[in-house]
Amino acid sequence: MTAFRRHSTRAALAGIGAVALLAATACGNDTRDDIAEASAPALRQSMETLVRSGFPGVQVVFGGPDGSRTVTAGAGDLRTGAPITDDARVRIGSNTKTFVATVVMQLVAEGRVDLDAPVERYLPGVVRGNGNDGNRITVRQLLQHTSGLPDYLAGGDPESWHEANTAQLRPDTDAVRWRHYTPEELIGAAMTMPPNFEPGAKAVYTNTNYVLLGMLIERVTGRSTADEINGRIIEPLGLRDTYFPAAGETGIRGPHPVGYQEVDGTRVDFTEVDPSWADTAGAMVGTGADLNRFFIALLDGTLVPQAQLTEMRRTVPFDRMPGAGYGLGLIRLPVSCGKEVWGHGGSIPGFETRNGVASDGTAVTLTVNQLPTSQQAADAVQTAFDAAVCTG
Repeated sequence: MTAFRRHSTRAALAGIGAVALLAATACGNDTRDDIAEASAPALRQSMETLVRSGFPGVQVVFGGPDGSRTVTAGAGDLRTGAPITDDARVRIGSNTKTFVATVVMQLVAEGRVDLDAPVERYLPGVVRGNGNDGNRITVRQLLQHTSGLPDYLAGGDPESWHEANTAQLRPDTDAVRWRHYTPEELIGAAMTMPPNFEPGAKAVYTNTNYVLLGMLIERVTGRSTADEINGRIIEPLGLRDTYFPAAGETGIRGPHPVGYQEVDGTRVDFTEVDPSWADTAGAMVGTGADLNRFFIALLDGTLVPQAQLTEMRRTVPFDRMPGAGYGLGLIRLPVSCGKEVWGHGGSIPGFETRNGVASDGTAVTLTVNQLPTSQQAADAVQTAFDAAVCTG
């Protein structure tokens, strides 16, 4: 599960016969003009293009000072043709990383974690083996993906699955989909592989980093990372539709679309999965509206003091998205209209979300209920997100 990753081009997109349905709903202080704006031609066209190109459905949720509005196209369930509902919960993938980073930065503000201390101080003996050394990697480097640690999770390109990385997990296989993993098992798999580069030499997006950060939170606080996220973020912000799945939980609570995945060229229902393989790097569930509220609160200083927020916004080049910058669990996102946009995004079998908050406080979350299966499809999702940000 990654933020914006390249996906395999081996699986062809399966076409669907349904005609794209575009609808807009509004709540709060929105007016008919807001709805019309949300359905502006560029956004409407890009969403319809996504559905025509093979994505089952797409939802765009706008949030900000003037309330919330939602635009949908296509189907949340191909069997019934029902659209993705406004209150639909989805697996938010690597947006989980920003929740984890926020808790870590709160602990930094409390003086309980030092950003530039070695990981070994908090997790003695955990990062060790095959050249991996927790004494040489800092907490900051975990947050910013500059640790050099190998990823326990296979990427989207099958050509990256080679003999040197046989320990990597492939989440679209039944062997991984239904098995329950502990964080120790995930890190153990990573430690069977050598580092990818020297700590601090560059940034390469790696899920191992955020599983370790989850372990660090638990070691420092004496509570589960899920409990810390709930008590520090979810409850204070009233994110009623956001949660960290319980151990062994495979379904999605409440209203949700079907999540589809291309497996060996066939589209399958991938809604149910044991997301423990994603752990604190990407296991959470939420809604577009909740994601918007979370990122707005983070970026306006509600969740972390300004000093820590400034650190989160210090970026390095993001290897998964040209022109973007990766901070400490935050991504500076390039858009065609020149707005300054910060967010993250997430990909997990069944769902992809792209989200960001512009400097005017307007937030956008776009969700599709199937991962792209080609770079062209991934680019189409980015085009729709860009249109949404520049429309909002």
